[in-house]
Amino acid sequence: MIILGLDYGSKTVGVAITDALGLTVLPVTTIKRDRESKLRKTLAEIEALVEERRVEKIVLGLPLNMDGTEGERVEHTREFAEKLRLRVTVPIEFTDERLTTMEAAEILDENGIPRCEQKKVIDQVAAQLILEQYLREHKEA
Repeated sequence: MIILGLDYGSKTVGVAITDALGLTVLPVTTIKRDRESKLRKTLAEIEALVEERRVEKIVLGLPLNMDGTEGERVEHTREFAEKLRLRVTVPIEFTDERLTTMEAAEILDENGIPRCEQKKVIDQVAAQLILEQYLREHKEA
């Protein structure tokens, strides 16, 4: 099953994808926009990826507060998911994404990626971590 992982942010969406067997996760792209409310192009790009890559499910990171409660970012993420559901026919699931962007920055630091270059890929790496976490949590025993 091919699964698309998304790290939704106010001006970017990091995108990662599994292989057909769901064994590996690769970063794909970062979709950028000028304002959070300008979603038409973002939604169209995700819709195109779903069709082109034959995606069967989308996993969207849910930015819970550190204490597990839902804040304003979660509300925006859920609204984004509802708009995306109008564009794609595949199921959309949520998974906890706490600390994935910080972990992504650590990974990039450890691999010697300069801070000025990290901005280009950090959302993709965060999406990759979100999807890897989802796969670990839903691994069939």
